[in-house]
Formats: sequence, structure tokens, C-alpha cells
Amino acid sequence: MPKKMTRTRNLLLMATLLGSALFARASDKNMTIGAIYLDTQGYYAGVRQGVQDAAKDSSVQVQLIETNAQGDISKESTFVDTLVARNVDAIILSAVSENGSSRTVRRASEAGIPVICYNTCINQKGVDKYVSAYLIGDPLEFGKKLGNAAADYFIANKIDQPKIAVINCEAFEVCVQRRKGFEEVLKARVPGAQIVANQEGTVLDKAISVGEKLIISTPDLNAIMGESGGATLGAVKAVRNQNQAGKIAVFGSDMTTEIAQELENNQVLKAVVDISGKKMGNAVFTQTLKVINKQADGEKVIQVPIDLYTKTEDGKQWLATHVDGLP
Repeated sequence: MPKKMTRTRNLLLMATLLGSALFARASDKNMTIGAIYLDTQGYYAGVRQGVQDAAKDSSVQVQLIETNAQGDISKESTFVDTLVARNVDAIILSAVSENGSSRTVRRASEAGIPVICYNTCINQKGVDKYVSAYLIGDPLEFGKKLGNAAADYFIANKIDQPKIAVINCEAFEVCVQRRKGFEEVLKARVPGAQIVANQEGTVLDKAISVGEKLIISTPDLNAIMGESGGATLGAVKAVRNQNQAGKIAVFGSDMTTEIAQELENNQVLKAVVDISGKKMGNAVFTQTLKVINKQADGEKVIQVPIDLYTKTEDGKQWLATHVDGLP
């Protein structure tokens, strides 16, 4: 064989071996991922467990740096700055504020760190520019499922002009969309339905207080819709505190152990729509690895499954399959 051809073949072989070594080194690289959970409600405990389980089961060595923003935009901002300084491989977060969190996400993105949102995120313009992926259960469809369940209840009970109060979490656009979906389907099927009040009550204690005031101030109230887990449980407790169990129904969002117990009881809580926190956490971690490895399929907004629970048996089964209490 001519020397020139031999030299060329050797160079190609060396290049191949070098490339393989670099690929192996990249695959074996320890990854560091920052994860921010929005608040202390049960849903985010489920997300955290899902992320941790997925990281443990992954073939990649991953260090998770985690915190809970507790709904505080300054805590979120400070932690993201810490993650940027650590030069993490990616940041997972459920944004505290659609507009207020935009600068924080932008700083991470401009530092070359991909940001993966779940459940809540920044405004659409910011998502397009600074976010690598956004995992969410379609909030409009979420609301429609709950609206259908409410319509079934009112029709079955021959209530053709129901009065419904809403306890909301509408600082987040997903909650606005949940209500819109709920109203759209409910009013299409029960044209006489009225939303007579809509007040904020994301945190349990506030939701109880708001719920009680709504019950006292609204004669002949037929139902309360809770847009979040705290709002849902608060509405149920308010109904019980005001001795309205069996008279005022609650239609809610986001499953927890207490909410499942109330659904099993079925005296006040009639339906819950839920996106599993554990499943969300698992999906977010999986997508984060794809983003880091540049294997994402190009879809930025990724839908996750939405579940509807309406029967006593549904609550009982949920409790049996979630013995750790995490949604």
C-alpha cells in the first residue's frame, strides 16, 4: 500500500478514536441541574419526587441543586443567580410570575443555561425567546374537563340556574385559562349558570377565609370552583365550617391526600381535575436531558396528561396508589 494512503488511513483512524473518546467523555460527564419548586403545596412535593426518582433512575450522573421559591419572586431570582454562578447545565422551574420572572429567566438564558419550565412560565414572548421547553397540561382542556363534571352534576340534580363562586390563582395565566375552559363548557351545557364571584385564594388559609365570606355574602350559592389545590381544599373546609355540606358542591383542581379523602367522602367535593406531580417531574427531567444533549424534537410546548376524578371510588383508588401522599 502506498505510504500516502497508509498515512491518510492512520489519520482517519486517529480522528475516529479521538471523536469516540470525546463522545464517551461527554456522555460520562457529571451534570448539574438546578430545580426550583414554586411553593410548598402537595403538587410541588410530587414534582420534586418525580424529578428525584427520574434522576436516580437515569444512566447519567446528575447532581440536583434544589430549592422552594415559596411563591417569592426575590427568592426565585436570588437562587437563579446562584445557579448561573455555578454554571449549571440546566434550570428547571415553575415561574413565580408570568411577567415578574421574565428578567430572571432571561439572565439564565443569556448566560447560556437552558431553562425548562413546567406548570407555570413567563409570558409567551419570553417563552419564545428565552425558554428551551415548557411542559404543561393544557389549562383550557383542564378547565373544560371540570366544567363538564360540574354540568353533569347540575343536570343530574335539576339545577338549571346554578350560582357558582370561583376561588382563584389567577396571578398565573394557567389559572385564568382553567376558569375560561370551565365557563365555556359549563355555560354551553347549562346556559343559566352564573359565575357570581371570583376572588383570589391560592393558599389554604386564605382560601378558607375567602370561601366563608363568599358563602355568607352570596345567598343560594350552589357551588364553588377551586382553581388550585389550596383553593379547592379551602373551599371544602369553608363549606363545612358554614354547615353547608350537602347544599354547596365544590369542583376542584390538583389532587392531594386530603383532597382525595374529601372526594372519597363525596359529600362536598364532587370532582377534581389533576396533573400528576410525579409524572410531571419525571417528564420534566427527561425533557431536560434531551435539551442538554441537544436531542429535543423541536416542540417547545409539551403537553402532559390530565386526569379527571369524579367518584368515591376514584378517591379511594388514588389513596391506595399514593400511600406516600405525594400526587
